[in-house]
Amino acid sequence: MTLPTERDAALSRKAALVKARQSRRPSRLGQRAGATTTPDYLVAEDAGFPGLLKQTWQQAVAAPDLPKAVDVLLTLAGHVPADIQMRALPTADEYALKVLFGKTWREDIPIVDPAEDGAPAAFLGEIGLNTSGRVVIRVPSKGPLAGEHNLVGGVLRVPWSAQHLSDYQAELSRAAQRSRESVADCREWLAAAGEAARHDMLENLQEAAQRTAPFVLYSGDRQYTNFRDQNTLTGKTLWPGHPDCALSSLATVPLDLWSDSDVLMVVCLTLLVRSSGFARIEEANNTQLTPEHVAHLLEGTRQAYNSVPGGELVPPARSTKAAALGDLADALARRRIEITPKVQLYREIHGPLMHKIERVAGAPADAAQRLEAELTARVRERLPISGSTLGELGASIEAAPEWLAKPHGEFGTGLESLVYETVTAATAAFNVDFAMSRGMRSLTALIEALRAEDFAKIATWDIPHFFCCVVPTPDASRHFGGSSAHLADTAWSISARMQYNSWHFLVGNLPKVPEIVARDYFVPPRIPDIAYYSDQHHHGHVAAKVRFSIRSPQAVRVLGRTFNGFMDLRLLRCEGLPFDEQDLLAAHRTSAFIAKATSLAASLVADGADIEIAKFDSQWHWEKIAG
Repeated sequence: MTLPTERDAALSRKAALVKARQSRRPSRLGQRAGATTTPDYLVAEDAGFPGLLKQTWQQAVAAPDLPKAVDVLLTLAGHVPADIQMRALPTADEYALKVLFGKTWREDIPIVDPAEDGAPAAFLGEIGLNTSGRVVIRVPSKGPLAGEHNLVGGVLRVPWSAQHLSDYQAELSRAAQRSRESVADCREWLAAAGEAARHDMLENLQEAAQRTAPFVLYSGDRQYTNFRDQNTLTGKTLWPGHPDCALSSLATVPLDLWSDSDVLMVVCLTLLVRSSGFARIEEANNTQLTPEHVAHLLEGTRQAYNSVPGGELVPPARSTKAAALGDLADALARRRIEITPKVQLYREIHGPLMHKIERVAGAPADAAQRLEAELTARVRERLPISGSTLGELGASIEAAPEWLAKPHGEFGTGLESLVYETVTAATAAFNVDFAMSRGMRSLTALIEALRAEDFAKIATWDIPHFFCCVVPTPDASRHFGGSSAHLADTAWSISARMQYNSWHFLVGNLPKVPEIVARDYFVPPRIPDIAYYSDQHHHGHVAAKVRFSIRSPQAVRVLGRTFNGFMDLRLLRCEGLPFDEQDLLAAHRTSAFIAKATSLAASLVADGADIEIAKFDSQWHWEKIAG
């Protein structure tokens, strides 16, 4: 057991155990943990995703006509882009949606005009929404939806005319032929790779599922996910090698006995990973795993990468065959490395479906420059540095970094003060409800362990070895019943979760000694993101009302080693306007400023200084917010 290290690393074992049994909730400091029989703050049963689904169904039922109801269902009442939902549909449902309502994600296929109103119904179908958020359609070959799906509400009846049925039959016949050819091609590609290469693919994909944030993918009606208790892949529920994992169960099965769904899943995930590492999988979240869908994703990426001037442009894939898509994936991986120093990549996250879209940011415009200027002025007033931009402030620290290791203001070190003042400035400048930054409490301990190459010891460090400074605006209490105590408790719960994130990412940067491999961790993040409606699935986000957010992770250099995702800056809004690209660019400059100071502090420690972050624990958050 790793004992708490907050505030006093010199606690006796007995005192540490007593402290470990105390509540860390700011409003319950000094009380025994778990003493209450009911939660202090109740969350509605339908809070988050269930509530959104309920709202969506109610709006669909109330829509003036069926096409508008379908628009509501596809966008989850305006909360996600419709094309994500359309790309989640199995073939039968996809083409039913096309012939009935003229809706498709396929830009290269002409849309069939819907039949005129008033045509006699040759078949009465249904459309509904299941509890995973997917639109479901009853087609002529299927029974009632209620017998096959967990529906959010009831169903909307959908009349099919004779023309609909004829168009649908023709579309389905062509799609079935393409599907047979695609599966055959994928089987040939896997067979040509050989048994050893297929084994490596499965091992790599198991690692991806284990080390990647939650994803939900489809192959026809079959679901592949590492998400919570629905797991069919290695993740939080299924350990590596679990017989219920769709990947590990294939390891000793001859290729000829693999199902078509498994063949498509392995090929498509492999192609995605080849194009940009494990993170690319999340860009396929809640869509179908077929070569056509992968081709659509990679083509959009190709166009985005080719929009960056200079270098060797990536040609389009010759076809949607696995070999051609493999060549495109490899070219995109090379192009990504080439453009990364020139532009800022980031991801949009659509929280209800956990879907991510990689974007290439434009240049900082007036909005980003105004935000940086305001933040710079606020930080400059509070710290012994000078400059008119964040870059100049960083250069000022680099010229004379010694103060980072000395007391400053109310803090034991200048680094501690810099983190707090920058986060506080961000709260005001970006007009957010919460701003925060996380990191490691003891750079001294980290450097000692790195010098000894004691990676096993680092793997044992627990949550209290990390910190997160959370600064809410006082007005944020309006989201929590006007209670400053509730606000302080929420800030601390956010801080504790961010400490977990630091713990979860740190060892992903270390050599894969057995103790590191055995420990739970995610691949450290490298690019920032903007999230929309993230108060859906994550229980902490639901409780803290985290609707819109920016996450800006940064690497820190320690003893010549790059630690990706070592720290970040996060900005949260509980309501109001979502963040935009200019907000993100300014936030990323801000986090880079904190990261540079942290790297300089690590250099001071390497030269003999001792830097510990003592504050930002639960007591500090209580005193700052409710005290």
